[in-house]
Amino acid sequence: MIVLGIDPGTAIMGYGLVESGAFGDPKQGAEQLRMVEYGVLLTPANAPTSERLPMLYDGLVKLLAEYKPAAVAIEELFFNKNVRTALAVGHARGVAILAAAHSHAHIAEYTPLQVKQAVVGYGRATKEQVQSMVKILLNMDHIPRPDDAADALAIAICHIHSRTYENLLENRS
Repeated sequence: MIVLGIDPGTAIMGYGLVESGAFGDPKQGAEQLRMVEYGVLLTPANAPTSERLPMLYDGLVKLLAEYKPAAVAIEELFFNKNVRTALAVGHARGVAILAAAHSHAHIAEYTPLQVKQAVVGYGRATKEQVQSMVKILLNMDHIPRPDDAADALAIAICHIHSRTYENLLENRS
């Protein structure tokens, strides 16, 4: 299963594609994670929102068409003291949800606290701790950059871990 994680923003939107499955040694048995692709969608700083949002949408549509993820995990908006920033992130989230809905992928939303808990095991983990765990969990030789892309990979990992947990609960019933 491939999951597209999205860290929404209008200037920089991070994305990360993570695949879960049995890779390598089948004797290990446990589901493993593999980084497929990551990066950011950038829009010009001086462009108005009415131009930025279609650019983000087009970029997401291309990613969704190329990788065909089964699910799209998006970071939920948390209240920020800067209302202008919160509005911009809200616009970017809307574009991401619309693109995912048009691709018929399952859409999931996670708070920053949920992402930290799923990736690090501690909801108050620092950005550096999350990035280090992303590197370890995806068996990468470096911490993914920029931060927005690393966050998007963490969001995708959160979704996979959440689904794994839900599947364990269903199998016990």
